[in-house]
Amino acid sequence: MKKPIFEGAAVAIITPMKDNGDVNYDEFARFIDWQIENGTDAIVIVGTTGESSTLEIDEHNECIKWCIDYVNHRVPVIAGTGSNSTKTAIELSREACDNGADALLLVTPYYNKTSQRGLIAHYTAIHDATNLPIILYNVPSRTGVNIKPETAYELSKLPRINGIKEASGDIDQVAKIHELCGDELNIWSGNDDQIYDLLERGGKGVISVLSNVAPQETHDIVRKYLDGDKAGSKELMDKYLKLAKAMFIDVNPIPVKEAVELVGFKAGPCRLPLIELDENNKKYLRDTMEEYGLVK
Repeated sequence: MKKPIFEGAAVAIITPMKDNGDVNYDEFARFIDWQIENGTDAIVIVGTTGESSTLEIDEHNECIKWCIDYVNHRVPVIAGTGSNSTKTAIELSREACDNGADALLLVTPYYNKTSQRGLIAHYTAIHDATNLPIILYNVPSRTGVNIKPETAYELSKLPRINGIKEASGDIDQVAKIHELCGDELNIWSGNDDQIYDLLERGGKGVISVLSNVAPQETHDIVRKYLDGDKAGSKELMDKYLKLAKAMFIDVNPIPVKEAVELVGFKAGPCRLPLIELDENNKKYLRDTMEEYGLVK
């Protein structure tokens, strides 16, 4: 049995930026404090929502180190260190290990993609080159490659492959992964609209975009379920489903950075090629946030 790195809701945290595109560490600190004060169980730094794809290597490593130092063990910090280059992923991962991360989040190789055998070789190489627990990240809509349940099972045999962030959207696949791997591979939802469904299939929580604007509520959806209050968990999931879906009215993290601004933090712009929401989507997002009483 592999003890999960966390149970509950980890925030796939945005990277606040200044108008000139530099990382806004002062606002980042304020936002992290608010997250921890409001129930966030772990922080995933420089993942998809953190705009890892447009951070320079030095910025990427700096963000991870800064976050680890600032959080100072208040909650686990999980570093996004995946790449479509195995060599680059190893370099990023080793740096995160040296800087004191609690775990690594490794997205499947993108653009060049690979076979299922290639996925096993890729993750095995990173596993063998590092010393931290690893969370596989399966998001085929972005990467063009899917970790099949049988592949997840093979990878679960590696001692530090701790779990998988499942964002395939295929609940039957999640059930199959759990059936094959049992307690040797922890499962976290990568889709906020499927938190309850994934918990029903053996999940341990969520790595969440929604947590950026509703950290306590997202935590509570999971905590109620794990504490045996399935009805309360389902009721809360249903209540926040519209808000969860609103975070994806455009490409992530465009909507959630706008939403964080509405909550009262200086999220700043996304880096190109991501651009701001159009006016219709801005209005819809604001109206939705107002429904939930979140606009400051």
